[in-house]
Amino acid sequence: MIFFELFKSFFQIGLFSFGGGYAALPLIKEQVMVVHDWMSLDEFADIITISQMTPGPIAINAATHVGIKMAGILGGMAATFSNILPCIIIASIVGFFFFKYRNLKIMQAVMKGLRPASVALIAAAGFSIVLLAFFGEKISIDSLDLVAVVIFAGALFLLRKYKLNPILTMLITGGVAAFTYMLIDKI
Repeated sequence: MIFFELFKSFFQIGLFSFGGGYAALPLIKEQVMVVHDWMSLDEFADIITISQMTPGPIAINAATHVGIKMAGILGGMAATFSNILPCIIIASIVGFFFFKYRNLKIMQAVMKGLRPASVALIAAAGFSIVLLAFFGEKISIDSLDLVAVVIFAGALFLLRKYKLNPILTMLITGGVAAFTYMLIDKI
């Protein structure tokens, strides 16, 4: 039954995605593309793009969108609820112990060790998305999308150098991409 599969998959994602929403992306990708074959790489990239653009945490938005794609509104609700349920349980337990024992050296050591692992999960997800944006499903020199590379570099420049609002950056790069790809198609 699809509702049970959505619940189980996104509960596991919520349970093991330490480090925030971006850290969950490799886990979501594994479940929706490899374990269940619910969508292609292009569909997954579209879900991530939409999840990034909509308000709220990316992992929860992705769960909602995947659930809706697979089983409508009720599927979206099942995937979303199951994705946040482990967080509620774990945050309550960890919060209790953290505030009770936060001054212990072992607790500080555990927290210090979890930081690089979280960064690694986020970097892995980011790297996968960059490869997809630049090359598509097949990584080769022939499939390199130079327009995507230039738009990426421009967006990174605007965000880092001028601290431009991310929403404004997305609107600008979306407009540039639409214009550029339409121009290329006409040639």
